[in-house]
Amino acid sequence: MIRSFIFSDGKLVGQDLELEALRLVRSDKGLLIWVDLDNPTPDEIKSILEGVFQFHPLAIEDCVAPNSLPKVEDYEDYLFMVTHAVDFTRTEKFNTTELDLFLGRDYLVTFHTAPLRSVSALIDRFVKSVGVGPRGPDRIAHTLIDLLVDNYVPVIEELRAELEEIEEQVLSKASGHKTLVSELLHVRGDFTRLRTIVRPQRDVIDRLSRGDSKLIRPKLLPYFRDLRDNLARLEETAAGYHERLMMAFDIFLNKAAFEANEGIKFLTAITAVTIPIMVIGTWYGMNFENMPELKHGYPWALGSTFVTTILMVIYLKRKKWF
Repeated sequence: MIRSFIFSDGKLVGQDLELEALRLVRSDKGLLIWVDLDNPTPDEIKSILEGVFQFHPLAIEDCVAPNSLPKVEDYEDYLFMVTHAVDFTRTEKFNTTELDLFLGRDYLVTFHTAPLRSVSALIDRFVKSVGVGPRGPDRIAHTLIDLLVDNYVPVIEELRAELEEIEEQVLSKASGHKTLVSELLHVRGDFTRLRTIVRPQRDVIDRLSRGDSKLIRPKLLPYFRDLRDNLARLEETAAGYHERLMMAFDIFLNKAAFEANEGIKFLTAITAVTIPIMVIGTWYGMNFENMPELKHGYPWALGSTFVTTILMVIYLKRKKWF
């Protein structure tokens, strides 16, 4: 699906134009264009990225092919950026959706293969004319990325809630080992994926905030720096939660090893308790030619077995093996 929005002096003057009209508007330097490609068809990709804007083939290839990490490429006349949105509201527990941006002097083209809340929110804002409209494509790009980063917060809060639940299960005596290990590995994978996205995305925003590109106006640099700082705080928070998760995993391993040692110690104690019975019973179980103990020896044998067993139990209790 192709959606287009035309702005003039901060006001929305047109939207969802046909391709021919979009080409005409493209040649008008006094207008600002935002084109959003939401899960487009190959024909729509070719007509917009190649036909209307004539982007570099390598940039189009990077846009269409999934990228695992955020990045930014400078093509002189425009910037090509790869960002990632995160979400917890779909079928899987943790999702990432790629958002690609082509930032030019008087246009912004966005590309994504799945609906994004940040894009939908900004479209609603423009359609309803809420607030002052954008006067530059860098403003639209900043607002999109800012909304995208804001959606990281509920994801991190959800991961924090799962982390606290895991910590409670680790300290609980009735925790199932198989279920807990599965949850630990799953949440650790979520934290790893989140950190591998946030750090490169912070590097991308850091490059934009330094003013290296002429496509970012100087008055917007403080806004990009603030966005970079927000990503840095999110990264530190995710790293802290990841360390807590690793500590919980270490506690779980130590707890499992302690429980295993307790079981081995109990079995060893049982073996130690049966030693007097085995020694005395083995001795008196032998076949002798003359056994004077038949009259008076067996009571003494039973008594000594009982006494030595009791003494062994008392000794092991003092050693806290029971």
